Amino acid sequence: MSEINSDPKIVVALDYANAAMANEMVAQLDPCRCRLKVGKELFTRSGPQFVEALQHKGFDVFLDLKFHDIPNTTAKACQAAAEMGVWMVNVHASGGQKMMSAARDAIEGCSHQPILIAVTVLTSMSQEDLAGIGLDVTPNQQVARLADLAERSGMDGVVCSAQEATMLRNQWNSACLVTPGIRPAWSSKGDQVRIMTPADAINHGASYLVIGRPITGADEPMAALSRIEQEIINR
Repeated sequence: MSEINSDPKIVVALDYANAAMANEMVAQLDPCRCRLKVGKELFTRSGPQFVEALQHKGFDVFLDLKFHDIPNTTAKACQAAAEMGVWMVNVHASGGQKMMSAARDAIEGCSHQPILIAVTVLTSMSQEDLAGIGLDVTPNQQVARLADLAERSGMDGVVCSAQEATMLRNQWNSACLVTPGIRPAWSSKGDQVRIMTPADAINHGASYLVIGRPITGADEPMAALSRIEQEIINR
């Protein structure tokens, strides 16, 4: 357990509509045992002040806003995230090399430099979904293509499905691989398509596991988190 606690692998997704609801969950969690992910809805409603409050409570925060805009706008947004002190921030790899490189350059001069990762293919997307936006490739092929672009653009790693983690670990050994779509065998699948259990995800090369409802929907969130930790340790 000490190895996990020194670098918590579990990032709890705070998928709530407002800070009051999120804080009810946060109060039940231990910053030594997990990190927190703040996404678009919660950040839009509660803003930087909420993120800073989480950090004051000792939590590392993954600011999951998936920036995707012209290079200068994305760069300025990433710089603002760095100045906020977040642990991790992300952009969309499909924004291209100029955009990602600008984001990297923007945080290089900051006193605090968050882990900067790129989103490849959302875990809710299937091959049919990719075809619907004009991409006649498999999810694996698109992930590999965008991960290569992210590496060449100076990213620290990528967001990907755990099902692609082994491929990406072989392709980019030093990458920080952040994997949503994690579902313990005892939990429901939800709306994710490309999913994997926590133990299997780590075995496949994932660096950090983003987990929401299996923890936040549990009657005892820390008990659920502990159960997942044990799965990882005993894998």
